[in-house]
Amino acid sequence: MMFPSQRGGNDNPGQREGFLGEVEDILAATDYLATLPNVDPEQIYLGGHSTGGTLAMLVGESTDRYRAIFALGPVAGAGQYGGDYVYCNVRDDEEMKFRSPIMWMHCVKTPMYVFEGAEFGNWDAIQTMDRRNKNPNIQFFRVPNHDHFTVIYPVTRMLTQQIREGQINITPGMLEKLR
Repeated sequence: MMFPSQRGGNDNPGQREGFLGEVEDILAATDYLATLPNVDPEQIYLGGHSTGGTLAMLVGESTDRYRAIFALGPVAGAGQYGGDYVYCNVRDDEEMKFRSPIMWMHCVKTPMYVFEGAEFGNWDAIQTMDRRNKNPNIQFFRVPNHDHFTVIYPVTRMLTQQIREGQINITPGMLEKLR
């Protein structure tokens, strides 16, 4: 498991860009991870929660490098952050387009699973992406009895088990049983 930090954060050099150059940072970290002797480069998964989920979607929309991508609680468009976490002119539609997962869903080539708790969170944004999605590689899941934060543990536990078993297979009924 790797938790890379991006440009401008955690005492790293560079400027934060908010969902643009950070995509390159994650790809560079993945390239490094794939060179490690104890890592199977064909078995690398990417995941993130909230702003990390938004970033995971953007990374997954720019490459087929990962076995699967898991985004928990992302937003559809960078404008939904109200200017937070986005270090550009938020009134520049072109800048915001590049930072908005909903604009690039058609580019996803590997399985992408998007989750959010049903009780509180970004479900409206995810539902908007689900309605617009025409890409069979992306699946959206509303997790009952959980919110934006409590969804993390049960979903990651379920995914870890499925990855160990060698197959990701998620059904709504399975999500209803998560505690």
